[in-house]
Amino acid sequence: MEPMKQLTGRVISCNEVAQGIYLIWVGASEIAATSRPGQFVTIRCGEDALLRRPFSIHRVRAGQVALLFAVVGPGTVWLSSRKEGDFLDILGPLGNGFEIPKKPHNLILVAGGVGIAPLAYLAEDASARGSSVRLILGAANGSRLISGIEGAEVSIVTEDGSYGKKGKATDFLPSQVEWANEIFACGPLPMYRTMAEMLPHFGDRPVQVTLEQVMGCGVGACRGCAVPTRHGPRMVCSDGPVFDLREIVWDDVKEPGARRFK
Repeated sequence: MEPMKQLTGRVISCNEVAQGIYLIWVGASEIAATSRPGQFVTIRCGEDALLRRPFSIHRVRAGQVALLFAVVGPGTVWLSSRKEGDFLDILGPLGNGFEIPKKPHNLILVAGGVGIAPLAYLAEDASARGSSVRLILGAANGSRLISGIEGAEVSIVTEDGSYGKKGKATDFLPSQVEWANEIFACGPLPMYRTMAEMLPHFGDRPVQVTLEQVMGCGVGACRGCAVPTRHGPRMVCSDGPVFDLREIVWDDVKEPGARRFK
């Protein structure tokens, strides 16, 4: 893993791209140059913030890093109000990213809501390596959908049927499994529990998922983001946030007190 950097990044743009969901681009060349899909950064969201807030890296380009986040608390309210030219205290890249096949494979990506945040970066990277990528993009309704995803064939699913197919992203996963060599996912805990019940249908295909937990330090020192695995407790920030779906003891995982995108 490349060493993390703490730097002051200049805000390039910050826009609401769906209802209550924002996309911010930040100049952070050292982080952009060394990051991998699935990793994250932490940001000090306000002068009075006690803890830094973690955000998945959504995309990178020419020395810039994009973060996609839902406004759910004071930290993200503050971040959503940043303007072009403002500066952010940013630390990263942190954590372990996705293991992406070096040879071309057929990959299925499953995104639940703002879970598209790390998967957009993954789709672009895997496609550039020659893999074929199918993305099942789920949202509560059409107003919460994220557009402009590159590198993947996208199927849209909304719970209320207002756009695309009606249902949840996992409803349409079984029909795609035979095509795929590997599966990647990011979404809420109930989505992962549903996928864990589907494991017999996945055969021996690798299934990588990213976890959300409340984080304190973001580097594994405080042990506040521990999750139960078949090999004992693991830290989401330093051992993850990417894990094998089969590794986690899902019945013992508790809902985060606050979402990672906070």
